[in-house]
This record gives sequence, C-alpha cells and structure tokens, in this order.
Amino acid sequence: MQEKKTITAYKKGLHEVILKTAMKAFAEKGIRAVKMDDIAESLNISKRTMYELYATKEELLYECVKTFHERQKAKIAELKKDKDLMDTLVKYYRIRVEESNKTNPLFYDDLVKYPRVLRYLNRERMDTRENMIKFFERGVSEGYFRDDINYELAARLFEGLGSYVMEQRLYSQYSIEELFRGISFVSLRGLCTEKGQKKLEQLKD
Repeated sequence: MQEKKTITAYKKGLHEVILKTAMKAFAEKGIRAVKMDDIAESLNISKRTMYELYATKEELLYECVKTFHERQKAKIAELKKDKDLMDTLVKYYRIRVEESNKTNPLFYDDLVKYPRVLRYLNRERMDTRENMIKFFERGVSEGYFRDDINYELAARLFEGLGSYVMEQRLYSQYSIEELFRGISFVSLRGLCTEKGQKKLEQLKD
C-alpha cells in the first residue's frame, strides 16, 4: 500500500514538473517547435513515461492552457479585493503585459491547430464576458463608468476586439504592450465618466 502511495505521489509531482517545463517551452518557442520527446529528454525521463502521463501533445497543451487560465482566475480573484476598481485594472493590465511579453507570437499562431484547446478557450470566453459585465457594473457603482451604456453589449465588443487581434495576427505587427494599452485604455476611455477619465490618465503612465 505504501509503495502504491509513493508511486502516485511521484507521478503527481512529475505531472506538475512536465506541465511547468512544457508551458515554458511552448511560450518561448511556439507549440509546433516543441516535441514531446524534447520535453522528456530535458527532464531526463523515458519517452514511455512521458506518453503514459500525456498520451498526445494536444492533451499536454490542453492541460498547460487550462492550468494557466486557472492561475489567471486566481490572480484576478485576489486583485478584486482592492477597494478601488481602477487600481485593480492597472494591476491586471501590468500582469497581462508581463506574461505576454514572455510569449513568442508563434504560440498564438500554432494554437488554432488544436481543436480541443480552442473549445476550452471558447467556454472560458463566456465566463470572461460575465466577469467583464460585473467589472463594468462595479465601475458604475463607484462612479468611474457611465450609467447610460449597455454593458452586455460593451463586453461583447471588447470580446470582439480580442478576437480581431487574434484573427488578424496583430500580435505579430505590434507589441503586446501596445495592444493591451489600446484595448485597456484607449477603448475603455469612452465608457468612463469624467472621474473615470481622470483616474485612467493617472494610472496609464
């Protein structure tokens, strides 16, 4: 029984090490450039062990993306504890820019070739929309956002901007910081009250 527990603990730890290694490699080199055998070799484990834990590259990528998103949601939940909405916004902006600057544009190019991952991201997009609407509603209550705007529509429009960035591969033409700045600050400005615009100007620098 003890030996079985030890093996289970070992495999769980190995799962986490593989995920961490794969996430870093995918982000730095793009998905296509990273082979399962390369990850196994870098960790000094057998190919057989690697494929026992992750049968396919898409399965591994799916777990990487899922883990990343779960960590993102945990960070956002922590940020929501801030008393000031705009402070939350700028902290989130800086986190996204820092993470995205570590990601090779090839990663986004390669992502569209994995249907299971895309289905997951589409499901997550619905949660993101709902959270964005709550964010806008909180902004209205704090006096930062106007109260005469359909924020469900606004959330869909921001979602559309994100899709356009991916479809047109704008991440290969502009820096991630420029893209986030345009979406987070330029586009958001039109929703702000005078109080919100002043706060936004203070924070964006």
